[in-house]
This record gives sequence, C-alpha cells and structure tokens, in this order.
Amino acid sequence: MRRVVVLCLALMTLTPAEAQMYEAQMYKGTETAAYTVERTLEGAELRSYGSQLVAEVTVSGSRSGAANAGFRSLAGYIFGANADASKIAMTTPVAQVPDATDRPGTPESGADGAQSWTVRFTMPADLSLAALPPPDDPRIRLIETGPRRMLVLQFPGHPTDAALANATASLRAIADRAGLTGREEPEFLFYDSPFTLPWNRRNEVALVLD
Repeated sequence: MRRVVVLCLALMTLTPAEAQMYEAQMYKGTETAAYTVERTLEGAELRSYGSQLVAEVTVSGSRSGAANAGFRSLAGYIFGANADASKIAMTTPVAQVPDATDRPGTPESGADGAQSWTVRFTMPADLSLAALPPPDDPRIRLIETGPRRMLVLQFPGHPTDAALANATASLRAIADRAGLTGREEPEFLFYDSPFTLPWNRRNEVALVLD
C-alpha cells in the first residue's frame, strides 16, 4: 500500500509532458508499455520508460523453449490461474532476458543450449501491485520496476536466435559509437503472435542504459 501511495504522489508532481510517459499506449489494439522517444540514433530509439508492474517467471532451456514455457506460465496467470480466478488483460510486448549469472559469454551456455531466462508480461497500466491477485504458480513473481532508459532496435521477421544475435550486435555497435554504456545482457521484446506474417511482426532488442 505504501508503494502505491508513493507512486500516486509522484505522478501528481509530474508536469504534463512527464505524465505522458505513464499513459497507456496501443499496438494493434492491445495496450503496450508506455515510453517516450528522446531521440533516434542510426535507426535505434533512445527511450524513457516509467515505472511498470510486471509478472515474471524464470525458466531454463534453449531461448525459444524458455520463451514458450515462460509464456505458457504467465498466460495461465492472466487467464485465471490466480487466487481470484480473475482474468487480466494481455499487453505487449512479451520480454525475455537472459540470466547474467548463468552464462559465461554466449546466449546459450550449455551443450544442449540450456540456460536460465526470465520472461515478463507487463501488467495493464490501470492496475496496482496491491490489486494483482497472487498467482497459483509459485514461480511467478509480481514486481514493480523503476523508471529506465533503453536503447532499442526494432526489426521484422521471425525472431530466430541468429536474427536476435545480429540485431544485438548492431545495437551494441550503435551504442558504442554514441558513447552509451548499457548492461551486458540485452532484453528481447516480442509484440506479435507466432501466427503473424513475418513482414508484419515487430521484434526489438534493447539495452538498459547505466
């Protein structure tokens, strides 16, 4: 409750321009995480995000296998596998982050490609942490993130491991040329269902800036 009160007081002190960061945005009719674009750098966007409520789960496996397993667990939560048996609206994007403590230097550290990954759903902007029902799956965590700045590169097509690696390399090069320092592990952001035609899909690689 105290966290919610503090957040509400902070929002009351924002200027109109700053408050826009916290307003819900839409992507193909679905609410998406709100951000403002500070500037563009060689096709990448330097974005500012406000605080967000997220449901996340950490799973092990190949990148694609972990993404699917994490998605199923979180989808179960928002579709009613929670203490209230209530449904929560789906938002975009679905985020996937490699576990920095589980990897010596490549996205897939084990011989079988197994690694720990955290998969996240952003909760609708009109919900508070106190209003979210506890998940039935004890692995799911409900947390509030702080404001963040991210350098983000968008690309279409199927988000294969090779495509994500190429986009990550391009993004790191852009960050280096701009003198921006980001965290070692990138975040992968997926906006569309697997049934979306490749040229209509929106995928992003993001670096959280220090």
